Amino acid sequence: MSDTIECTATRRGRTWVVSIPAYGVYGHGRTLKKAHENVTQGLALVGVCANVAITPVTPELEKLRAAEAAYTAALSEAISALTLRRTSLRDIAAATRLPASRVKRHVAEETQETLLPNESGRGAPTPPSRSKELRE
Repeated sequence: MSDTIECTATRRGRTWVVSIPAYGVYGHGRTLKKAHENVTQGLALVGVCANVAITPVTPELEKLRAAEAAYTAALSEAISALTLRRTSLRDIAAATRLPASRVKRHVAEETQETLLPNESGRGAPTPPSRSKELRE
């Protein structure tokens, strides 16, 4: 089976505790690796063979995830604004301290999103292809 069971691990003292209530399985371990092994063995005992994805949860980690999400949103906004001002990819990369390949990928993804139909079913007009112009 290639199913993935997603669950969270919380810290209790010096131990990570993982629970999968849907299967009645609980696991623990001093490390996330040991907790993963323990919960995987527990699933095997109830006849479930699946990959287990554990997300550690603590207030500090949640704060970190929120900061990463805010950074990603701000970065996207900055790249978009600089692109609209016709800033070169090389200058955007230097200004954002990112590799040029990542900036190029971001701009390409953003362009692709604007060309896809929106929720109303009407998307931005796509430019005519060069080959069509040559045929006419």
